[in-house]
Amino acid sequence: MKIDHSFRNSLAASELNDILGQDPVKVALKSALLIGRNAILVGPPGIGKTTLAKNVSKLLPAQELMACSFNCLPGEPCCPGCKEGQTKGTKQLPGEARFIRVQGSPDLTAEDLIGDIDPIKALEFGPLSMEAFTPGKIFRANNGILFFDEINRCSDKLQNALLQVLEERKVTIGSYDVDIDANFLFIGTMNPEDTSTEKLSDVFLDRFDLIAMGYPESQEIEELIVDQKATWQDDVEFPQGLKHGVITFVRQLREDSNIEKRPSVRATLGIIDRALATCVVRGGKRVTVDDIRAVIISVLSHRLSLKPSVKYLESVEEYVEEKFEEFRQDHLGGDG
Repeated sequence: MKIDHSFRNSLAASELNDILGQDPVKVALKSALLIGRNAILVGPPGIGKTTLAKNVSKLLPAQELMACSFNCLPGEPCCPGCKEGQTKGTKQLPGEARFIRVQGSPDLTAEDLIGDIDPIKALEFGPLSMEAFTPGKIFRANNGILFFDEINRCSDKLQNALLQVLEERKVTIGSYDVDIDANFLFIGTMNPEDTSTEKLSDVFLDRFDLIAMGYPESQEIEELIVDQKATWQDDVEFPQGLKHGVITFVRQLREDSNIEKRPSVRATLGIIDRALATCVVRGGKRVTVDDIRAVIISVLSHRLSLKPSVKYLESVEEYVEEKFEEFRQDHLGGDG
């Protein structure tokens, strides 16, 4: 993507404060985007990869674009309609409106990204008329950001369809034998521990810089995240010691050598929010250990998995319950 000077300066100076911590990741992402590299944030779910990408989009300045479906720049037309002077008028789009999200899936097709022929318009204008072509998300991201969540869920066919646009920022629309520029920043995400995904080819990965992103670096940062994100009720107290204990418990589970899939920050927030809601339901004014115990299985059991050597001896639910009871006795005392 051609980097606008104001955006370059904003990105370089920004702390990307929508995400707490992760300073090396922020530096790596900013340096990659400043020179127009394709970047993939690699890490487990629930650590803020999407939030970080959206934070970048907030730095994009509002921009005047042609009133076409390809988001052409005035004076720099890329679509056939603008090149032929058929587009009349312009539109003003804020940066966040030029953040286009694609959700990776085996069902995702090249037509979803590039575009397809609209059968109704084809009857009106002819099947090979550009008026019959409906641009896909790649062109909606023109002069913006294309965010591809869980990119390792896309098929080999889709990977091949993306090779040209990732390398050349140009799309060849085969039905028309037309090349159209697509000027965007690309940010993707992937979870390397997800075994239900497609293998990304070496040729495809060669178009990217991979940036590793992990769980919150410290207890203090995770507590700040919880304070920022959790749903609080003004008339219900969540004792600081209990909140600290929940975060400590989840962080200990991440370090547990018997656990294969580890709980993310979403699990921490889930326990705290659900315990608070449970307190409200029972008519309480102060969250207790029993409120936490009541939700711990519901929130955690599906968010982690045990190693084979352990899961044949006991269920995830039994393991979580056992670990929580040990932690309660050691750290939380009786009723919080």
